[in-house]
Amino acid sequence: MYISDKFDSGNIRVVELNDPQNIQLEIKHDNQSEFFQWFHFRFEGPLEKQYRFSLLNAGQSAYAKGWQGYQVVASYDREEWFRIDTDFDGEQLHFSLLLEQPSVYFAYFAPYSYERHQDLLHTMQQDYRVNLTTLGQTLDGRDMSLLSVGDAENAKHKVWVIARQHPGETMAEWFVEGLLGNLLDQDNPLAMKLLEDTVFYVVPNMNPDGSVRGNLRTNAVGANLNREWQNPTMERSPEVFLVREKMLELGGDLFLDIHGDEDLPYNFVAGCEGIPSYNERHKLLEDTFKEAFMAISPDFQDTHGYAKDEPGQANLTIAAAWLGEQFKTLSYTIEMPFKDNADMPDEAFGWSPERAMQLGCDVLFPIKQTLAKL
Repeated sequence: MYISDKFDSGNIRVVELNDPQNIQLEIKHDNQSEFFQWFHFRFEGPLEKQYRFSLLNAGQSAYAKGWQGYQVVASYDREEWFRIDTDFDGEQLHFSLLLEQPSVYFAYFAPYSYERHQDLLHTMQQDYRVNLTTLGQTLDGRDMSLLSVGDAENAKHKVWVIARQHPGETMAEWFVEGLLGNLLDQDNPLAMKLLEDTVFYVVPNMNPDGSVRGNLRTNAVGANLNREWQNPTMERSPEVFLVREKMLELGGDLFLDIHGDEDLPYNFVAGCEGIPSYNERHKLLEDTFKEAFMAISPDFQDTHGYAKDEPGQANLTIAAAWLGEQFKTLSYTIEMPFKDNADMPDEAFGWSPERAMQLGCDVLFPIKQTLAKL
């Protein structure tokens, strides 16, 4: 038997690898951080045998409640990621698989590799309506890339979409891939209509260092980027600093920050009700967006989600709150599950890259309906 995590976004520590029915593992911490939950590793062993794996430190992870009702994803070809039998005893996460091929990958959610990220950027730039810009570099020297879609000089509206501030929330970049593909589909009249007067600024991966390192939530030096928006620095959070500077330079009419939630098995949005400037206009825009999203996507709902902040109590270090206050407009965090959508469960795949991409496709409609209110 053999286990490796020496690849893009790999994360696992082998504790014991002698008994096929008791393979003991631990998840490594994010670099310079107490956060840990993301795992991704390759296993190799004799065929047609049942293997049982245990994540010994799952109960001490960042979001231990998230293991309840969760199922590990596995893949033989790194394309199709299926769910496997998983149980959590309050301390350890256990999962089992009958091995059908010599080698299999396991992960917390379907990975979105840095190579695929580069492919996405350079595939999209082939379209004459797309411009690829490098804003600067991360602490590990990777590019902070911005895609602008549409006629920036003549656009009436500006929409910002950022994803993967938390690198382990890979469903966020799957969402963005779906959004961009739909936006650039020249057979889609909704997309064509939007691009008549709207430019989209899209950062598909806000945290490339954390993504490659196999972190759940932080960048190369342990900064949680979604707590850096009031006072980012090039020394600690260049990712936020660079994107924030570009936002301040260009402005914006609608902001979406794409995430994944470890615990809740639903797709939902979190607004900025607690910011000092929140008013009836904010509420109108938020309600318009939610109602339109529910109308277009059966995977989206507004019953389950986070508790709303009391007036004036928003944490302005969080992107959605800071952006809503700074630009006095709609600023939403979109959350997707690591588990499944409990309203529309899929036993074989749970919440998947394909469904995240479809949700990204569907978001164009609520964007259009909300912009119409401006």
